[in-house]
Amino acid sequence: MILAEGKSVEHLVGLLRAIHRSGRGAFVSRPESGQLARLRREATSGLPLSFLANGRLVRLAGPVGDGGARGTIAVLTAGTADVRIAEEASSLLEALGVEVRRRHDVGVAGIHRLERALQAIERSRPAAYLVFAGREGALPTVVAGLVRAPVVGIPVSVGYGRGGRGEAALAAMLQSCAPIAVMNIDAAIPAALFALQLLSRPARNGHPRRAGRKGPREPTPEGF
Repeated sequence: MILAEGKSVEHLVGLLRAIHRSGRGAFVSRPESGQLARLRREATSGLPLSFLANGRLVRLAGPVGDGGARGTIAVLTAGTADVRIAEEASSLLEALGVEVRRRHDVGVAGIHRLERALQAIERSRPAAYLVFAGREGALPTVVAGLVRAPVVGIPVSVGYGRGGRGEAALAAMLQSCAPIAVMNIDAAIPAALFALQLLSRPARNGHPRRAGRKGPREPTPEGF
């Protein structure tokens, strides 16, 4: 994985050419406009590049990783403004052979939509839920209270005023009373890589991982 931000165009292209000569593949995340324009020219000149997530992720053809991750990951967004970030994770996972079940615009402002989304997704028994939310960042906590699979909260830089640009969502997720893992603001790629690690783990006691809805919860100490 190559983070394009801060790299010169020549440096970035040089890295990709060297990796291609080695017979390997790679991903480039978040290319800036000048970098993206150059990469599109390189693609027409023979460098095998494909453009994913509206250009926020670029793939260099060739083997990447060990190919050991197989399964399903659910990707939820609280609002449609969160989709641009979520698609980075979804596109990376799909490019690596993972089945992604998406449901967008299922945030707490219209929480009735979440019930239908979870019912549809749970039939695929996802190994984890990646939940993207800006503003108050409440959706990952709600989802974690309803499903058995691990939930990863990704705060998105959507919002305004005090605590805007993802800060309030990050703080809220860190204070979640339901157990969730929390990524940094807009950290879609780390979230996808974490999900790959979950998929690569062998099932405990030889049984397949179970997702699905939670049954009645045992009483727990206040605040946990």
